[in-house]
Amino acid sequence: SDVYKRQVPYCPRCGTSLSSHEVAQGYKDVTDKTIYVKFKQKGTSNTYFMAWTTTPWTLPSNVCLCVNPKETYCSVKYDADNAIYILAEQLVADVLGDDVTVLERFLGKELVGIDYEPLFDFPVDSGGKRGWYVMSDAYVSLTEGTGVVHNAPAFGEEDMIVGRENGLPVVQMVDEAGFFKKNVEKFAGMAISDANNEIIRDLKERKLLLKTRKVTHSYPFCWRCDTPLLYSARPTLSLIPIS
Repeated sequence: SDVYKRQVPYCPRCGTSLSSHEVAQGYKDVTDKTIYVKFKQKGTSNTYFMAWTTTPWTLPSNVCLCVNPKETYCSVKYDADNAIYILAEQLVADVLGDDVTVLERFLGKELVGIDYEPLFDFPVDSGGKRGWYVMSDAYVSLTEGTGVVHNAPAFGEEDMIVGRENGLPVVQMVDEAGFFKKNVEKFAGMAISDANNEIIRDLKERKLLLKTRKVTHSYPFCWRCDTPLLYSARPTLSLIPIS
């Protein structure tokens, strides 16, 4: 049979995938550092899509940004650093406060197709597929974050679905043991849990980090060894290939 990739909960320490029953046994409340990241729009000098993520370690595997097609977005000039940011209008005050000037408003679907610069320049095999542009999907929520979602089809069920529907490359920068691969030069060999702070520090040095925010949420751990699980694209038998 052909081998395709799909998302499975996986323990990098045990080297095994887990059933939904096993996953349900290991949830814990954890506090993580989330970050607001600036993705520079191609062809501009100071315009950025503002995205929010709870998993900084997935950023080297990013291949697209996703917005809600029916929600209102805007570009705003942020007085604190004179940059222009694009995000959902109703979340501007929460993210940037009142020191902004609204420049333009538009529906999310009007942003589709705009290219942005990848955060990192690590060698990537895209298989000839286009990536690193804005697309839209109704799953994007405006209950928190910025309304701009960083997508890495190698990690996360919604990411994989959007990636499959749009023919995105699957960029997998983490090996089966949960360590960054050799081509991720700045973080090669680091465990993903240890790399979070290093990635945040790197983005801050390159002025691509707006701010951090701690959040407490429920996350699944391996019931055998107490290691945080990965939702990862892994080779497995599937009826649905990635086109």
